[in-house]
Amino acid sequence: MRSFAPNGLARAAVRRKPASFAGTFVALMMAAFIVSACGILLETGVRASVPPERYAKAPVVAAADQYARLVTGSGDGRSESAELLPDTARVDASLADKAARVPGVEAAVPDFMFPVRQGDHALTGHGWGSHVFTGAALNSGVAPRTGEVVLDAAAARAAKAGVGDTVALETVTGRADFRVSGLAQPGSGDVAEGATAWFADAHSPALAGHPGKADAIAVLSKDRADAGPLADGVKKALAGSGAQVRTGEGRGGVEDRGLGYAQEMLTGLGGSFGGIAAVVAVFTASGTVALSVAQRAREFALLRAVGATPRQIRRAVAAEALLVAPLAGLAGCLPGIGLAHWWFGQLKDRGAIPDAVELHVSWIPLVVAVGAGLLTALAAGWAAGRRPAKIKPGQALTEASVERLRPGVIRLLLGLSALVGGGFLTVVAARTAGDDAANAALGVVMLFMLAVALLGPLVARLCAALFGLALRGGGASASLAAANSRTNARRLASAITPIVLAMAFASTLVFMHTSESHVAAEQLRAGVTADHVVTDPAGLPADATALAARAPGVDTAVGLLETQVLVPVGSGGDRWLQGSTTQGISGSGKQLAKVQDPDVRSGSLDRIGSGRIAIDKTLATSAKAEVGDKLPMYLPDGTRTSPEVVAVYGRGLGLATVTMDRASLAPHVTSGFDSVLLVRGGDAKVLSPLGQVTNASGYAVEQNTDRELNAWANYTMAAVLGGFAAVAAANTLVMTVLDRRRELGMLRLVGSTRRQVMRMLRWEGLLVALAGIVLGTAIAAATLIPMMRGLTGEDPYVPPLVYAAFAGGAVGLGLLAVTLPARAALRR
Repeated sequence: MRSFAPNGLARAAVRRKPASFAGTFVALMMAAFIVSACGILLETGVRASVPPERYAKAPVVAAADQYARLVTGSGDGRSESAELLPDTARVDASLADKAARVPGVEAAVPDFMFPVRQGDHALTGHGWGSHVFTGAALNSGVAPRTGEVVLDAAAARAAKAGVGDTVALETVTGRADFRVSGLAQPGSGDVAEGATAWFADAHSPALAGHPGKADAIAVLSKDRADAGPLADGVKKALAGSGAQVRTGEGRGGVEDRGLGYAQEMLTGLGGSFGGIAAVVAVFTASGTVALSVAQRAREFALLRAVGATPRQIRRAVAAEALLVAPLAGLAGCLPGIGLAHWWFGQLKDRGAIPDAVELHVSWIPLVVAVGAGLLTALAAGWAAGRRPAKIKPGQALTEASVERLRPGVIRLLLGLSALVGGGFLTVVAARTAGDDAANAALGVVMLFMLAVALLGPLVARLCAALFGLALRGGGASASLAAANSRTNARRLASAITPIVLAMAFASTLVFMHTSESHVAAEQLRAGVTADHVVTDPAGLPADATALAARAPGVDTAVGLLETQVLVPVGSGGDRWLQGSTTQGISGSGKQLAKVQDPDVRSGSLDRIGSGRIAIDKTLATSAKAEVGDKLPMYLPDGTRTSPEVVAVYGRGLGLATVTMDRASLAPHVTSGFDSVLLVRGGDAKVLSPLGQVTNASGYAVEQNTDRELNAWANYTMAAVLGGFAAVAAANTLVMTVLDRRRELGMLRLVGSTRRQVMRMLRWEGLLVALAGIVLGTAIAAATLIPMMRGLTGEDPYVPPLVYAAFAGGAVGLGLLAVTLPARAALRR
């Protein structure tokens, strides 16, 4: 019995069946590749931090909670969700006095940061008190008082001003003249902000547009006291104020809001997308392992016939997994680290991640990736080898020679359950709207994919029968290909499933974006009816709307302050906060109707004002709000409010989801400068001093370009998933062709020419590709149609050339993966 020792069997199988184990190795390596990359991004998001620069000399910083928190349910069912605020939440500046009275505190300084304009130049405004912790120092002159300003060298050069001169500066409160009281050198804490201007601390909150509020309070200690006891004292002093006390690297998150967005993006990529990608990777790898075991069913039957016990067969399969899986996992982790570095660098280059955040690579995601591959190989091998190890030797030989017509009962029940569940979710998604439809549709693709995998042999036999009807007219080679496909449905299913994966996921991710962009662009073109659109990346002058309204020939001028608010959506205990694009209008709703047509469905824009807003129909559906209802929401800085809905319109995806008056919105954003100015009438040359002037069509093109840039993440995810599934499909096809050497040799012995055999294999490859395309397209359609109708009210937009590229790639992949190994097999 020494020859039946598990490790001996495993090593012999690897030596004598290199093609099967090479395929298994590639599948497990690709699984480790994608799991390790997503795991690294997830860990980086969890551990991401930014070292403090502005507050480096302040051991303790007090700031407001930058998350809106929604509580649902009660008792044991109570849960809380948190969403990062669109803008900075602020604290009462008077809290600095309380913090200053804590023992060990040398000074507590309220910090302010706000945009300032000097002609065409953008400056950053601060209170002069911040110099005590940033290190800014006067080169000449004195500290500013009310009506005065201190400029750095860059700002002084731009203004061509010196000490004692007067400069005209614009803040959100308007344009005013300030006397230059001094010139200063920025300190190490004034981090790369460009030109800087310092104002009197007492005047800064009003200039920032937030009277009585500070961005944060920097607490300095006496004699370098330990930050721990100092922070505890400040917490007690500020208890009940809502301020959070930060020390160490937590201070960096206060000064750099980009850290919060980076953490959300990285954890979303590594967690949400990574979870889906990991399921797909493990799912595909398990299919490949099962195929490898199934290809050796005859060998297991022979071993059973000569005396091998079921336990020895199972141990042999497990030993094979132990031989292949760890090496494949380690080989996949190296390119996985490379993918994580590339992906992280691309996100950083696009400004989604602060420069100070570094990619964190540790052993944890690598061990998880290798362990997931090993467990996948063991589970798939156990499941595939369970029947040949369990049944009687004679029956094993019979089943090894003739493929079973039906899947097992458990597999059949699970597959039918997944199919019914996918159909049920499709109906649910079709009957709902907004984010409810999107959330239901996301489960459709996963359930249908699971159904295809579990019911693979039945699906493959059905596809072979349908496509076989067409192949019968293609000659002997085509008829033989159809007969082979019907007879070997399990082999066909193993090849079809990865192509279905690639087609379904790539189509869903890419066409979801093209659909949203197409509808948004159409709504924007139809919604902007102004003759001229004026924009400026740094924000328009504070009096731009008034200046435009007085220009010759101008009938209407409306300024738009663009930002986001958070709105609770969903129902019952399943509620969450949804970010909704928002425009604050400087004029009345009647004036807005002259330059913008949001396609009002109910109510009237004329009533927009303090405490009254208009919303898009998709938000109205998701939040279950109608005209006359109060809509709870969080303003950009986290302030809660419940304005009345006075109108519901239909072009929110292209324009803005929420429309409200500017006066109610401006105090809750960092920059109160208008983003866009819509003008009816007048001449573009007259408006050009205010900013960049274009027409409605040109503005629509610019907005669409921004959307395309933001779509990069979607396309990258589609490329990762689709590329992985494509490699898995090619790998499976190569394994099946190389396993058929004896069959191909027999065809040659009975008189078939090499050309006829190759033609038969090409027909089989075409059948596999077409079946995968049809099934993948059907799953993508079942996912996208209800999702897009819920989100946009329209059917998905599928660019013909993009879809043709996907389909052509699947066909080319199928033919290439069949042709190359077949040629190699026929040479022998």
